[in-house]
Amino acid sequence: MASQIHFLDIKGKPLLSRDYKGDIPSNTIDKFPLLLLELENSHEDGDYKPFINSQGINYIYINHNNLYLCALSRKNENIMAIIIFLSKLIEVLTQYFKSLEEESIRDNFVVIYELLDEMMDFGVPQTTDTKILKEYITQDYYKLVKKSADHLVQPPQAVTNAVSWRKDGIHYKKNEAFLDVVESINMLINASGQVLNSEILGEVKVKSHLSGMPDLRLGLNDKGIFTSPNADEEAGSSSAGQTNNKGIEMEDIKFHQCVRLSKFENERIITFIPPDGEFTVMSYRLSAAQFLMKPLILVQCKTKVHKHSRIEILCSVKAQIKKKSTANNVEVIIPIPEDADTPKFTPEYGTVKWIPEKSHIVWKLKTFPGGKQFHMRAELGLPAVTDPEEILSSNKKPIKVNFSIPYFTTSGIQVRYLRINEPKLQYQSYPWVRYITQSGDDYTVRTK
Repeated sequence: MASQIHFLDIKGKPLLSRDYKGDIPSNTIDKFPLLLLELENSHEDGDYKPFINSQGINYIYINHNNLYLCALSRKNENIMAIIIFLSKLIEVLTQYFKSLEEESIRDNFVVIYELLDEMMDFGVPQTTDTKILKEYITQDYYKLVKKSADHLVQPPQAVTNAVSWRKDGIHYKKNEAFLDVVESINMLINASGQVLNSEILGEVKVKSHLSGMPDLRLGLNDKGIFTSPNADEEAGSSSAGQTNNKGIEMEDIKFHQCVRLSKFENERIITFIPPDGEFTVMSYRLSAAQFLMKPLILVQCKTKVHKHSRIEILCSVKAQIKKKSTANNVEVIIPIPEDADTPKFTPEYGTVKWIPEKSHIVWKLKTFPGGKQFHMRAELGLPAVTDPEEILSSNKKPIKVNFSIPYFTTSGIQVRYLRINEPKLQYQSYPWVRYITQSGDDYTVRTK
């Protein structure tokens, strides 16, 4: 795959490099800043291309914290596989150094070289699990020397095992597995409350505290994709949100590397040996075409501008969820003119805070029972306003809404069972399931 890996600053100056194959001259990376500039000048705004080809050399790169991570290759390689490796490299280094930036690279170049040698061999990705890497690549040199004085330090067995994401000999006094089904809703709503666009991004997260080498089998209620012919005979069930008897058509399904893909493709069963600790076993996306979704938290806002005086905002928020459900930590972020001052707030419920540096006000409701509706009135001074229509037309930023609803999923996806089998230890285990629906990064309401 990759012949070289380079770390560069924002100006394209190399900070650290690793050559795996020796088939590309070391000074080839010097052309990267000029090629990047040509690419930016030749493309329209917003058009992003993660690779450049010049004179038979592929430059595959990603940007992170004013850094460029660039991989060089001569052959026609899988570009996305290299980008995923670079992303994983950033994740590992961030977990080692808390933040990956130019200073942390200069301060920890020895450890980074060790990680580059372990994570990639002759340009082919190898071990990318941070927990396994931390067992034998450490920043604490004293501990490593002390340990090597007693016996030879060797990589953990998991590095060479078929199950490279889990080490042997894990033991817990109480064996538990926690499952979180988390769905984030992205939604665009117009001023009259109609949904213009929506999607659901879901994740099934696992927190494993299990001894030995457990084999897990996960069953979901999606009859269209996951259920085997005999799944109706499986024991155990959990309730959450709405039900969908027609089945749920998932898109962009991604699995953790521990999931046996052949088993899933042939029998539609999710089986895996989990890593120790927290990880995401599966992620998915559901398009708006499958759901006649209404806004879970409906916000309506009216603004009135008084010439040479003030701006009045009347905002109402309604929880359009079942009465037995409760939305937590609701935030309604309302944009205001940049020169607004002297705020006065009258909330029917909750608290309102003015954030002048971001030119918005935040209405917070800690708990919001289903079916309830509350109002908030705000007044702010506008000393510089001369034309009310001008200020209304310039203040068209959408209202952003944040919330979290426990014990509820919009799609109706349910965990029907989680079977845990450890053939050697044969212990009793306790699986726990939790459902959460929350706002995504793009849950917004247009004001016009």
